[in-house]
Amino acid sequence: MPRRGLDSRQVIDAAASIADRDGLEAVTLARLAHSLGVRPPSLYHHVAGHDAVLRAIALRGLGELTACLQAAALGRAGPEALAATAVAYREYARAHPGRYAALQRGPAPGDSEHEEAALAAVQVLSAVLRGWRLEGEEMLHAVRVIRSALHGFVSLEAGGGFALPLDRDRSFERLIETLAAGLSPAAG
Repeated sequence: MPRRGLDSRQVIDAAASIADRDGLEAVTLARLAHSLGVRPPSLYHHVAGHDAVLRAIALRGLGELTACLQAAALGRAGPEALAATAVAYREYARAHPGRYAALQRGPAPGDSEHEEAALAAVQVLSAVLRGWRLEGEEMLHAVRVIRSALHGFVSLEAGGGFALPLDRDRSFERLIETLAAGLSPAAG
C-alpha cells in the first residue's frame, strides 16, 4: 500500500533533488525510498523503476530548461537573443546539475513524450537562430553547434576544467561572440 499522501510528483521531486545535490548517479531506488521514508518496493506504486525515474528527471529538466530559454529569448533577436539564451542555459546547468545531466540522455525509440520535450528546446533555439536566416538542415546543424558549444563549456566548468585564474564569465562571453560571428549573416 502506498504511503498516504505520497504521489509520483513527490517521488520525482525527491529524485531531482538528490540528482542536483549529489549527482545523477546517486539516484537509486534505495536512496530515493530512504529519502521519502518508505521501503523501495513502495516506490513501484508511483514509478515503474529506476529508468522511469531517470526519464522523469530528464522530462522535468527539459521542460524547465525550455521555459528558461523561452523567457530569456522573449523580446530579443539576433546576437542579443543568442547571448540571453546561452546565459540562461549556463545558469540552468549550474543551478540544476543533476537534472541537466539527465536531460542529456536522448529519448528511447518511440518515446514520443520525451521526443516532444526535446523538440521544444530545439524549437526555442531554432527561433533564436532565425535572425541568421538559417533553414532546414543548416538550422539543425547550427542548433547542434550551439548546443555542443554550450554543453562543452558548462561541462568543463562544472568539472573544474577551467583552473587558470582567468575570468570564466569573459570566456563565456567570447564563446557566445564567436558563435554569433560564425552564424553570419545575422539579420539587421
